[in-house]
Amino acid sequence: MAWTWEYQTEADSAGQPGTSEAFPSQSDAESWLGEQWRELAAQGITAVTLFEDARLVYGPMSLSAG
Repeated sequence: MAWTWEYQTEADSAGQPGTSEAFPSQSDAESWLGEQWRELAAQGITAVTLFEDARLVYGPMSLSAG
């Protein structure tokens, strides 16, 4: 099983969103996001959605600080 984050930006309505690297567990994916969310937001990513393989786990979750 692979856990990945799907990225969303304001411009995603017209294109394909990007995805993160694959993680071996939900915990690993969530820990990584906790460390990286500020950098992702600075790159223009506005929200993320967590998938286990093709199954939606939760999201979209906003990356805004406020």
